[in-house]
Amino acid sequence: MSLRCTDPSVTESWLVAGSLGAMATASEVQPWRTMLLDQEVALWHDAQGALHARCDGDPLLVQARYGYAWICPGGRPARELFAFPEYEEQGRRIVDCGPVGVGTSGLRVIENFLDMAHFPYVHAHYLGELPHTEVTPYKVDVDETTGEIWATDCRFWQPRSSAAHAEGSDAAYIYRVMQPFAAMLYKSSSREGARDAIGLFVQPVSETRVIAHTVLAYFDDVSSDAELVAFQHTIFGQDKPILENHRPQLLPLEGRMETPTRADTMSVTYRRWLRERGHRYGTLATPRSMEGGA
Repeated sequence: MSLRCTDPSVTESWLVAGSLGAMATASEVQPWRTMLLDQEVALWHDAQGALHARCDGDPLLVQARYGYAWICPGGRPARELFAFPEYEEQGRRIVDCGPVGVGTSGLRVIENFLDMAHFPYVHAHYLGELPHTEVTPYKVDVDETTGEIWATDCRFWQPRSSAAHAEGSDAAYIYRVMQPFAAMLYKSSSREGARDAIGLFVQPVSETRVIAHTVLAYFDDVSSDAELVAFQHTIFGQDKPILENHRPQLLPLEGRMETPTRADTMSVTYRRWLRERGHRYGTLATPRSMEGGA
């Protein structure tokens, strides 16, 4: 595959390329087609059920995990695909919420996912409500072994934190960023001592166009699949117009271009983490005036 994207932070990662259900009936003769990094990709299963992918006639390194196809565009992954043990955990409901197209950088979508401060304003009566606007202090660390970002001790008052919750509660959150375009949220569950898990896997169609895939690994014996999907679509539907109207579309990694507050610790860590990885795809180049140039 002749790659148009030359950013190793992207080409050496595993990128989601669609749900396995969507490509279940595809064949080599009639493959399922999608876009990844500005290039068309074809995917199909052979007679033995093995997943294959190609671009421009060349085979791609691909694997089937967690209900999705994952492609390493460069063919040499820097690390294994992240662990998602909740997907296999007995008793959990696994629900694919379907793809949602968004006209912005995939990094913006991940950063928005990490932002609790917008809950009362964008997701009123669901994830937040006035006057409960305070983001209490929380901890953010980068795991030295996996390189993943973890935010713990996150709490926020929510009128309805999920489809199964009809009353307000002080929801406890844990956030995890595994890759530039993949993040997880672990939140209070209806099961005592357990947490529901939400995976957000962003497929970068281009630098300013993505397909967002959301999968739930829930302990929920009350809601139907349709109700769980509808709740997630309601939340994403509230975020989508704001994300698409945000300017610039590309994510600035220079802190002085968008001033953070105390509530933005996750965002600050995420942007610094991207800089340290040398990540460029979907980011806004730093103006020369901020680099000390003439």
